[in-house]
Amino acid sequence: MTDQLKRAINAAKTEQSDTQQAISVASSSAGEQNFDMSESSYKTSHTAVRKARRFAMQGLYEWLVTDRRFDIDGKLGWKDNAPHDIAARTRATNAMHTVHIGYYHEMMRDIPEQIEALDTLISQHLDRDIDKLDTVEHAILLIGAYELQNRLEIPYKVVLDEAMKLNNHFGATDAHKLINAVLDKMAVELREVEVQADTKANLRTSQKTAAKPVVKTDTDNTADTHAIEEKPTASNKPRISANKTNVKRNSASKASANISDFKARKKDNAEKDDNTDPKNQE
Repeated sequence: MTDQLKRAINAAKTEQSDTQQAISVASSSAGEQNFDMSESSYKTSHTAVRKARRFAMQGLYEWLVTDRRFDIDGKLGWKDNAPHDIAARTRATNAMHTVHIGYYHEMMRDIPEQIEALDTLISQHLDRDIDKLDTVEHAILLIGAYELQNRLEIPYKVVLDEAMKLNNHFGATDAHKLINAVLDKMAVELREVEVQADTKANLRTSQKTAAKPVVKTDTDNTADTHAIEEKPTASNKPRISANKTNVKRNSASKASANISDFKARKKDNAEKDDNTDPKNQE
């Protein structure tokens, strides 16, 4: 191989390396971030999913008060806090080894992309304009609406319960009433089959409870039981004790009477002997 050919090969390798580096820098500047989404790289337990919801709620709150608000107000030049930037900053500043990272990034990506459709679903069950909602309530409702519509493997009752937990952790005291009412109505619309099946199951349970026979008590048996209980036993016989002085008095009186009778009988016998003695008759 000539020196000229070697130089050409090295030049080609250098050019290829520079091209790949340029593509990587361009992708990073455009906000494209690659994450290992394999299940072995993050926790997938119920607790990990709950923590993902909490971080997503905080991330959505930050996005709603910055880029989303600027977008609505027409201040497009202010948009510099995109959801993927919030997610990257959150991962860099928090210990997220116990969080379902995949689900967190899914919510931070999909909910902002579906914001118009999700807000339409929420608005159908509100008694006010959606921009009048508290930002925390709005973020919680977005997560609930997203899960009801897109995460059919999560039972609707779990979605409602997790929304209540998010509100207890971040929201106002009475906000749970609004959140529960909106998501409950949304569940009837989006999970009709599941809600009907659950309603029928609850109805069967209530009917079984109502059909249980009432056990009647037999008065005769009750009377017999009382009669048996009132029979004296060896344990409830009267005993002579220091407190029962009347029993002692009765026993003492009886003993005195016996002694008196004995003395009287002895005296009578003595008198009879005297009367029958011949010496006394002479």
